[in-house]
Amino acid sequence: MTDAQTATQYVYRFGGGTAEGGTGDKNLLGGKGANLAEMASIGLPVPPGFTISTEMCTRFYAEGEAFPDSLTGEVADGVAHIEQVTGKRFGDVNDPLLVSVRSGARISMPGMMDTVLNLGLNDETVEGLARISEDERFAWDSYRRFIQMYSDVVMGLDHGLFEEALEIAKEDKGYFNDTEMSADDWKALVGQFKTIVADERGDAFPQDVHDQLWGAVAAVFKSWNVERARVYRRINDIPHDIGTAVNVQAMVFGNMGETSATGVAFTRDPSTGEHAYYGEYLINAQGEDVVAGIRTPQYLTKAAREAAGAKPLSLEEAMPDTFGELTAVFETLEQHYKDMQDIEFTVERGKLWMLQTRTGKRTAKAALKIAVDMAAEGLVDRKAAILRIDPMQLDQLLHPTLDPDAPRDVIARGLPASPGAASGTVCFDADTAERLAANGESVILVRVETSPEDIHGMHAATGILTARGGMTSHAAVVARGMGRPCVSGAGELRIDARARTLTVGGRTFDQDDVITIDGGNGQVMAGRVPTLQPELAGDFATLMEWADDLRGLKVRANAETPHDAKTAREFGAEGIGLCRTEHMFFDAGRISAVRQMILAQNEEGRRAALAKLLPEQRSDFAAIFGEMAGLPVTIRLLDPPLHEFLPREEAEFVGLAQELDVSVDMLKRRADDLHEFNPMLGHRGCRLGITYPEIYEMQARAIFEAACDVEASSGAAPLPEVMIPLVGTRRELEITREIVDRVAKEVFAEKGREIAYLVGTMIELPRAALMAGEIAEVGEFFSFGTNDLTQTALGVSRDDASRFLGDYVEKGIYARDPFVSLDVAGVGQLIEIAVERGRESRPGIKLGICGEHGGDPASIAFCAKVGLDYVSASPYRVPIARLAAAQAALAS
Repeated sequence: MTDAQTATQYVYRFGGGTAEGGTGDKNLLGGKGANLAEMASIGLPVPPGFTISTEMCTRFYAEGEAFPDSLTGEVADGVAHIEQVTGKRFGDVNDPLLVSVRSGARISMPGMMDTVLNLGLNDETVEGLARISEDERFAWDSYRRFIQMYSDVVMGLDHGLFEEALEIAKEDKGYFNDTEMSADDWKALVGQFKTIVADERGDAFPQDVHDQLWGAVAAVFKSWNVERARVYRRINDIPHDIGTAVNVQAMVFGNMGETSATGVAFTRDPSTGEHAYYGEYLINAQGEDVVAGIRTPQYLTKAAREAAGAKPLSLEEAMPDTFGELTAVFETLEQHYKDMQDIEFTVERGKLWMLQTRTGKRTAKAALKIAVDMAAEGLVDRKAAILRIDPMQLDQLLHPTLDPDAPRDVIARGLPASPGAASGTVCFDADTAERLAANGESVILVRVETSPEDIHGMHAATGILTARGGMTSHAAVVARGMGRPCVSGAGELRIDARARTLTVGGRTFDQDDVITIDGGNGQVMAGRVPTLQPELAGDFATLMEWADDLRGLKVRANAETPHDAKTAREFGAEGIGLCRTEHMFFDAGRISAVRQMILAQNEEGRRAALAKLLPEQRSDFAAIFGEMAGLPVTIRLLDPPLHEFLPREEAEFVGLAQELDVSVDMLKRRADDLHEFNPMLGHRGCRLGITYPEIYEMQARAIFEAACDVEASSGAAPLPEVMIPLVGTRRELEITREIVDRVAKEVFAEKGREIAYLVGTMIELPRAALMAGEIAEVGEFFSFGTNDLTQTALGVSRDDASRFLGDYVEKGIYARDPFVSLDVAGVGQLIEIAVERGRESRPGIKLGICGEHGGDPASIAFCAKVGLDYVSASPYRVPIARLAAAQAALAS
């Protein structure tokens, strides 16, 4: 095949001993297509099919959602390939070939895009399927499924119209399950379904199988841009321009009687990581029956069934030969991909078929265990184990769990679908969950069953509860991937979404009530249950130890209270990279003295107020130094504009006026004088220290007195690093450094001891980055304050940008929110310039980052690349930063 031909090829075949296109090429074939081709190439039983590449998706959108003429012949050849392997003919009225049409992006997006099954059925082929299968009921059941799915996915009709017709038909017959419907019942329902289509669309359901195929392919490509898929990509940082592949594959049927089945399985437990087969299956069912919660699935293994106390036979017991084949496939796939696999399979009259394998979504706990276990098993090495963990997944492990000794008012039990625990107000729809969460409320999204349209609400919720669905339902899989606690299949619940009520055991809960869920054991509780901090041992500690052995970047924490400092050290912080002193001033017992200082008419008045604050600041620093004994602590001197500390409410002005014995009007005039139109760029940072040097004098004295006292009492010398904020010129740092050095000399003389310390600055202005060479002649360290550096470089306010940044990311102006992940192309250049020029002037200068980006893995990779010494993150992100730093070292 020539290069020119390769460039224009869009269809790649697999099955029947062939696999085109490079089996591991997920960028071209999508994850599903690449894995189908790979399974076929290693001899596993895969129904034949073909993949229309992701490149076609890109072209489809570029050409106004139209297909090029050349694709017609390629698709025809693909269909002919399936016909040749199966011996069936597409559209044949005697022995029809039926196909599935499924999406398959290069990055797994479970449930977000559309699928069409049983394609190729019409009023004639259904008769042929009935004859060849010798099962009229199966044929007409398949046809009604196809009409319902195709009408929804391709024709845009409300699937609820068909569900309602089905429920009425069952009710009329006195049936509870779909399996009770006879062939004649399905025939009658097919007629009703076609009438619904004609009434809603004004034309008949399509009978030409080729028209059906092209309609389905177009619909799957279009589903790439449906709202739920876009939300999922935005949540998971998946690019919007990579597109999806489309996989057309011969249908195999799990609903051909008692020797047929369908199921979903994992080669290890995706919740705990235990090396035990995990999954569910249904006899005489199609794949969507397992995940949709329409029927209660059965367990895969006898051990799982017995542990759950369930009665229906497991696959291991009901179909032992098939189970043996399946477990052999499990081992083959784990050895081949060297990772836990998520598998879909079908058994058609005793014959096992593999429909999909992909790297399985898993909880953070499971991810750690699987990585550590596979390293111990020799399946991967330690470096591969470290690279396998998404650092942001660790966030799931670092938060409280329910106190096992606390009383629990258990109102229901379901399946422990995704571990962790959460409390919140009951919420019955995704939009409301998103709105309430945006206002700071914790909510539990409560649904009969979730669907892909709920993705935004699931992301916003602190936990998810469903009345239907199993361990591999949509709610369970998505919740595990997001790290949300989830209890699924709580069948005792009666949920009325319209009335917004949840009823169970004679008790009713509405949207103002609080409940708690425990995704580890499936309990649902009334009210809020107390929590405990996590124990970071076992697999977590093992992997962190491996990561620490590999990383070059140090990891510090942003902390300004002893509790934060203690938490950070427990999480492995190697110091404090940012202690914001202004946060200490907002304490209720101190704010009055701060306001007296600000409103004073002269230096004498300011010094009098600062004298009241000195012992408080000294106590703060002593406590933090005590927690961080022997580790560096970077303390940023006062940064925000003074008006932020002033009263806002009338009652506060009145109280302060009485305390100071001045008039309310005078206080308000003084407050007006201090008001700034653009305070972010106003009288703040080092500008305060230059205008009111007594403020920085007091803070420096508190730092050095505390350091001396801690060394005297504990013998462990603190390592204070005094950081001057918002420096833009060398002279600003010279003036403020002189204040710090002078006070240090005075304190050391008074205390009769000296403490080693550094004076440096926060690089948060573009001018500071450009003038870093000159500034480094005075400063001994730089800490990049990337929150403000991003604001000043982009001219975008972090506080106001939420109104439009989402649109900017959506339109590709920024790849990600630049306040979440560093703008490497722009802000990153300023950092690189500052690093280069700073080290030219002072080769040993210490360099770090202390903005929120210090806990973002992508930003950490950049920090490692440009040679920073450390990153500083919030305490709960310290482990994330440690792992991300190790991964950055391995990638270099």
